[in-house]
Amino acid sequence: MAVINKISKVMNRDRVLVSFDQSRIVRALARAAASIGGFERDYLPAINGRIFDSCKTGGPGTATDETIADFLSDLVVTCLNANPYHLVSNFPPNVEQIQDVVLHVLRSYGFTITADAYESFRWGNHWVRQKAITPQQFVRNGYPSAHIEKIEQWNRDHHCLTIADLNEITRSGKIKELIDAGLAAYEASLDEGVARVIARINGGDKIKLIWISGPSSSGKTTTTVKLAERLRCHGLEFLMLNLDDYFLPLITHPTDWIDDRNYETPEALDIQLINEHLLRLLAGERVAKPIYSFTEGRRIGTEEVKLERDQILLLDCLHGFYPPINKGIDSYSIFRLYIEAMNVLYENDGNSKEANKRKMTRFEDIRLLRRTLRDAKYRNHSPLSTFLHWHYVRAGELSSIIPLKGLADIIINGGMPFDLPVLQPFFAGNSRYWPKQEDFTQYRTFLDAYIRYERLGSLLQSVEGLPMTQIQDHRLIPGDALLREFIGGNTIKIPHNE
Repeated sequence: MAVINKISKVMNRDRVLVSFDQSRIVRALARAAASIGGFERDYLPAINGRIFDSCKTGGPGTATDETIADFLSDLVVTCLNANPYHLVSNFPPNVEQIQDVVLHVLRSYGFTITADAYESFRWGNHWVRQKAITPQQFVRNGYPSAHIEKIEQWNRDHHCLTIADLNEITRSGKIKELIDAGLAAYEASLDEGVARVIARINGGDKIKLIWISGPSSSGKTTTTVKLAERLRCHGLEFLMLNLDDYFLPLITHPTDWIDDRNYETPEALDIQLINEHLLRLLAGERVAKPIYSFTEGRRIGTEEVKLERDQILLLDCLHGFYPPINKGIDSYSIFRLYIEAMNVLYENDGNSKEANKRKMTRFEDIRLLRRTLRDAKYRNHSPLSTFLHWHYVRAGELSSIIPLKGLADIIINGGMPFDLPVLQPFFAGNSRYWPKQEDFTQYRTFLDAYIRYERLGSLLQSVEGLPMTQIQDHRLIPGDALLREFIGGNTIKIPHNE
């Protein structure tokens, strides 16, 4: 389809004006789609079906990725032309503005998986340009093949590569073996993390700061508690700071049209003060750490803290790898542990060699289930509000969490192969933990939330859930299991669940 384009120039990041080349947008869109297995992953007949229909190439078939990328690029151009400011020859759109519009078009037409991949590419390239990560540490679409293949092989070895496999394990009463194996793998990865800390210390690195970071609901709190227990057995002592105390006052967080606030971005924290306090603590100084009241939405006091000579700072934070937080800190004094709930589980034929027949569950979808349950059980947030808020969560983790995981000294998998059969009963039937479809009636413009809701609803319907009596049984799922952080019944202290 031909569209009128009045934009002749683009401002590069070095402020040089270059010729506008629409084919660059086409190639970027096609690369993002290819990285997830094609635009077909985002095919939603009621939402973007007409785009697929209009892009058919005349065969029996389906639209090609190239024709869809070309069509979407026309929509990007149309949006860019709609801004009169872009038509002024000396003030054309810059690269970042064009990328913003690409994401707007993708999300507006329901291409959420492609948009997530594009955003991860975008920010990964940003951090490479900033020299925060090396090209070798660039995780591209956030689903690096080396991690995927390793986890996929583990699942294959334990006969739980697909939803059908998992359902058979649940029905046949063999779930305990899978739970035990999954928990053992997680605990072994923690042991490896401890070994790496000790090895660096024995190798001469003066580790004074350990970051435990990762996207929302990956299991950072349980991992922090367990890691600290193990390291104390090696004689290490810690000072732990609650970085939630560094949130900026509520008045500085503007609300959107549904009165929601974006707490998921690093800018919600006083990054400058965190960095200043870290530098001073590592220098042996005493600092007045703020005390934040979430009830009042402001700081209500301070607390004097000091890092003793034999202590290590142990910090659990979403944005622990965010470069401005660690500015000026010697990298040899930092150990970074990254945790993400990664479980490679296929919804159909996982043995197929054809990528378009291998539909993998999304890591972020399982984390959304965990967070929905946790927020409803422990934070008095409705399930609907969690779904509507999730776009903020994804934006924060795709910009300053996931693209930086290549910095990690070790990556821990907090995704359990038994997550789905354990989580499913909490959302089944007329559950108070699952939004009603009619709840979305007045939020039709929240397309991202609705798509994830529909996708997860379909996934949960395909899963064989465990009886609630078994889920509550600590002989099946121990009280210190990571998943207890979300389903309850934990026997270790989880601060945000108190």
